[in-house]
Amino acid sequence: MTVVPDGDVAGLFATPRTVAEHRADGSIVLRSPEPLRASARCIGDWLEQWARQTPDTIFLAERGGVEAPWITVTYAQALRQVRAAASWMLAQGLSAERPLVILSDNSIDHALLALAAQQVGVPSAAISPAYSLMSKDFDKLKSMIALLEPGAIYVSATKPFAAALAAIRPLHTAQIISGHDKDADSLSFRTIVESPETSEVAKAFAAVTPDTIAKFLFTSGSTGTPKAVINTQRMLTSSQQAKAQTWTFLEESRGNLVILDWLPWSHTFGANHNFNLVLRNGGSLYIDGGKPAPGLFAMSLANLKSVMPTVYFNVPRGFDMLIAALRSDEELRRRFFGEVKFAFYAGAALPQNLWDALEQLSIETVGRALPMVSAWGSTETSPLATDCHFLAERSGNIGVPIPGTELKLVTSGDKLEVRVRGPNVTPGYWKAPELTKQAFDDEGFYLIGDAVKLADSARPERGLFFDGRVAEDFKLNSGTWVSVGTLRIAGIAALAPLAQDIVVSGHGGDEVRFLVFSNIAACRAHAGLPETADVSDVLAHERVRDAVAQGLAKLQQQAPNSSGHATRALLLAEPPSVDGGEITDKGYINQRAVLTRRADAVARLNDDASGEWIGCS
Repeated sequence: MTVVPDGDVAGLFATPRTVAEHRADGSIVLRSPEPLRASARCIGDWLEQWARQTPDTIFLAERGGVEAPWITVTYAQALRQVRAAASWMLAQGLSAERPLVILSDNSIDHALLALAAQQVGVPSAAISPAYSLMSKDFDKLKSMIALLEPGAIYVSATKPFAAALAAIRPLHTAQIISGHDKDADSLSFRTIVESPETSEVAKAFAAVTPDTIAKFLFTSGSTGTPKAVINTQRMLTSSQQAKAQTWTFLEESRGNLVILDWLPWSHTFGANHNFNLVLRNGGSLYIDGGKPAPGLFAMSLANLKSVMPTVYFNVPRGFDMLIAALRSDEELRRRFFGEVKFAFYAGAALPQNLWDALEQLSIETVGRALPMVSAWGSTETSPLATDCHFLAERSGNIGVPIPGTELKLVTSGDKLEVRVRGPNVTPGYWKAPELTKQAFDDEGFYLIGDAVKLADSARPERGLFFDGRVAEDFKLNSGTWVSVGTLRIAGIAALAPLAQDIVVSGHGGDEVRFLVFSNIAACRAHAGLPETADVSDVLAHERVRDAVAQGLAKLQQQAPNSSGHATRALLLAEPPSVDGGEITDKGYINQRAVLTRRADAVARLNDDASGEWIGCS
């Protein structure tokens, strides 16, 4: 096998290797020749291990503001509180049929309660706070609560969640737990973690098996209604074992891993990948109270200046905002490129312009390119299925199958649909046997719905490129397929920095067209308008429209075929809707939901007489 050159990552990663089995039916099965080694029985074993071996190491840290000190919990302290809370949960009769539900953002309290439940075989279910705090009808939240029938529900404080709690009150008999000690209408978190530990905790912990349900995670709904994905202990521990076999530096730097992360624990990336990475390897997790959103990223930057992580994790929008900050702050730039081992992007493909910008800044600052790596998977694969643990030539390489996981590539139109099988894959959806049955093929491969391309068909170890979702792609009248995922990324890059995200339309037509979620701040700056300028005035400004037209023309020059560029773009003033299922809290856009919900915008985009849309210059 040929080894991909990766001198700059020597000592960090294992050599990528892949075996390809070409079947008579035309499908290809890819697997790692490296067997998956034995993984832990359950994630509670990791907590017990570090509380015993490195009791005084900081496990979790958080702070309420940029000037506030970090509040920390060591491994020993965490285990004591986990066991106490677990005693309370057992006394309350919590179980898989009466799980723990958490409605709040990431926090130390959130982590300890989830770990307490999982310690004694009670599933936890973190639900995106957006469904409680940003929703108007609470329909999705109500459906989730009705499905789970929880025995306890945690909120950071009852006041912000009052409307959501009122909406779901008829649907459950759960005890409400609050992180705010003075909330009289709930049980205090502090009371629970100060409960006396009982002998039942040790018995329940000993009874946990790899098949025990650790948590329920809801799908983002990017391809339909959110479903409760069963996550077993085996899924979580085997995923981290595979990660340790690909990121080999983890075994050598145990106890020295520091992660600063905002990614929500209601999603598999932040919870199963990042949180469990820290716990499995005895590291320290600093919970970032900021996020890549206007008004909130300043806290992320302040935290980054306070705690420089071993590995920097983010989604594409986060890298976009980070690059702007690095350009304007020389000290932060020197520290970031000098101390971070590598950057990891996931959640969505990284536009090439952001990859290039980060690489250029790194070379200018420290004389070498910061390694950029990625991975691929879903809520159902916990999440790791492939890992790009080598230096890819450009953005979008999702790597090779991890040890223990097989990929089956099946021809679907002019694409290769990818399917997944392994110990990291869910056994199914909670209380949904028909949906579970439909999710697997006759060989037990999970039908993830994505398409991939081999970077080099003769050398599978060079990795795979994400090629969009099979359900999102469509044909033009000419019969030409439009690869929505690929075109979306190219469009964002061509319209940078004015496009926050893009939805591709043109189904059943002759041309591709874009609905553009605008980066309002970037558009204001480009137009030279003050922050008080109305959004409609910003988007109608001649400079903004001219720049969009030039971006469309640039994309057309790069890909003149009808499926490779858009002829028109319509700038959207209204941000994507949570209630409408248009966006997840990681920022992933649901193409189908946007096109359905904004049918009037699509009609204006297709109206030849409309003056709203912008054409190629």
